[in-house]
Amino acid sequence: MSATLGEVNRLRVAAVSVRYPVATRSVEWELPEGTVPESAVHDAACKHLVLLLDAWVAKSGGDAMVVRNLAVRWLEAEPKVGVDPDVCLLRPPPPERGLVDSLRLWLDGHAAPPVCFEVVSKNHPYKDYVDVHERYAAMGTEELFVFDPMLAGPRALGGPVSLQLWRRDPAGVLERAYFGPGPAYSEVLGVWVFAEEHKLALALDRQGLQRLDTLEQQERAEKERERAEKERERAEKERERAEKEHERAARIELEQRVAELERKLRS
Repeated sequence: MSATLGEVNRLRVAAVSVRYPVATRSVEWELPEGTVPESAVHDAACKHLVLLLDAWVAKSGGDAMVVRNLAVRWLEAEPKVGVDPDVCLLRPPPPERGLVDSLRLWLDGHAAPPVCFEVVSKNHPYKDYVDVHERYAAMGTEELFVFDPMLAGPRALGGPVSLQLWRRDPAGVLERAYFGPGPAYSEVLGVWVFAEEHKLALALDRQGLQRLDTLEQQERAEKERERAEKERERAEKERERAEKEHERAARIELEQRVAELERKLRS
């Protein structure tokens, strides 16, 4: 039985989920030698995100570390095949901790980062909309966030959008869970991820009222609270001094009036 025009239109607007197997592309997935130039916006977004995640690690109290551009490889026979996340969380950290120069998932203690972040660059925006998630699916991450601070992504692929979220489902399949302006919820971090201007923000609530500050911001806020407390204490002491001065002046005036009254009584 052929579908009616109304049924066809309904099918066109229905949301669909597509799953497909991906074979490792040995040549295409080989990473070039050397560093890739970053714009100031890209660099600032990554640095700010590292600071936020460092604060998250400190707040969570878990054993984790945050790294930028760390080489992650998962095929011992093809060590050039991999991905270098702009920012990722290592939980648990590898045995080398801060001395690690690459994450090789075939080694003991080297585990796939549970959450990774890619920041779209104006110089090569297509990969973050076309197939970057395929590498992360092969790598084994639980969540991948793609942040497009300059909205440089191609319109032909449904973009540009500020935020994409890819999440691994219970069956082990990495699916796109969000594609839009944000916020998107990170199950790994337990926070909402917001795209604001050219940087990301983290919050405990969807409204973004309970923000997670960087350690520097927390330290600055603590110093501001201490300064405000000292100012309050100073104002309180000043008020007490003024009250004592007022009481002393009132006492002197009373003594003078008593003395004047006694003088008049004696005369």
